[in-house]
Amino acid sequence: MAKGKYYVVWKGRKPGIYKEWSICKKMVDGFDGAAFKSFLSLGEAERAFSTGQGSKPQVISRKTDIITPSISVDAACSGNPGVMEYQGVDTHTKEVLFHKKYSLGTNNIGEFLALVHGLAFLKKNNSDLPIYSDSVNALKWVKNKTCKTTLVRNKETFELFETIGRAEDWLKNNTWKNPLIKWETESWGEIPADFGRK
Repeated sequence: MAKGKYYVVWKGRKPGIYKEWSICKKMVDGFDGAAFKSFLSLGEAERAFSTGQGSKPQVISRKTDIITPSISVDAACSGNPGVMEYQGVDTHTKEVLFHKKYSLGTNNIGEFLALVHGLAFLKKNNSDLPIYSDSVNALKWVKNKTCKTTLVRNKETFELFETIGRAEDWLKNNTWKNPLIKWETESWGEIPADFGRK
């Protein structure tokens, strides 16, 4: 568990020093040319901010240090559609926090349900930890609060579509502060929640 991090924002919506990544992220996410860096002590952060430079300020490419504590989610599908499962794990320890399996689904649906399950899991535990996902589609679907699947509704997929409906309702009826962050596979390797079937 990371302790005592301070985030300096030189270029962002409101430059300054922040103690929480979730606030720093709001200052730099989507801000063109944003520059920031994390420090282990307030003194280092204050010196870096006052001099206007750090050793290597980071641009909002998200190629930053992986934030912990956090959770990571992923899905796997045997065939597409096929037997589908998803899970959420502690990003650092890889301890499985939740796991679900369905007889027929798609990888995108699994990624979407994993993110919603993660949000609901953290809300139930009064936690604003970040959630990592390597799925661009799932992150977009959660943002839009709609699962845009083309999977056919039938007897085999009835249970899954019931779950999708509950997930969409949860998104529409709840708020959350958890940052949803794209896992940078090229920089960091496979997401910790990966099922290891590639």
